[in-house]
Amino acid sequence: MSSSHLSSSSAVASSPKVLAGLGVSSRLLLCLGALSAGASVVFSAAFAHLPVFAAGVPTAVQTALSQQQFHSLGLLLVGLALGQRPASRALRVSGGLMLVGLVLFSFNLYARHIWGFDTFRALVPWGGSAWMAAWLCLAGAFVQADAPVHLGRS
Repeated sequence: MSSSHLSSSSAVASSPKVLAGLGVSSRLLLCLGALSAGASVVFSAAFAHLPVFAAGVPTAVQTALSQQQFHSLGLLLVGLALGQRPASRALRVSGGLMLVGLVLFSFNLYARHIWGFDTFRALVPWGGSAWMAAWLCLAGAFVQADAPVHLGRS
């Protein structure tokens, strides 16, 4: 066997150890980020075929979908960072705010345009605000001088 094959085999074999060492918050955000990313693929396919969108997918729904995809990756990033610094309050708040943004922005817009559920329309901007605050919290977590975050292992 070549040395490159051996090194890639050992990397794959050590993956479960890395995941097993993650805390509950980290694994939860990683799981939710992956589920949200997968759901965005399902939603994208469904929106292309739903009769309610026969004339085309509204811009608001397309925006909600792209924001869901982007913030799903954000959840994965926060989950990975929490794996390195599980006690970081700023990281946990960032992950929570990204989840709040998904519900108040993306899922709210989906409900409004698919089912006509307009009760929580006023909360859409709060979802966007939650996302802005989430990214600020994430930035704050990365610049804290007392405990730097290292996403890669050396």
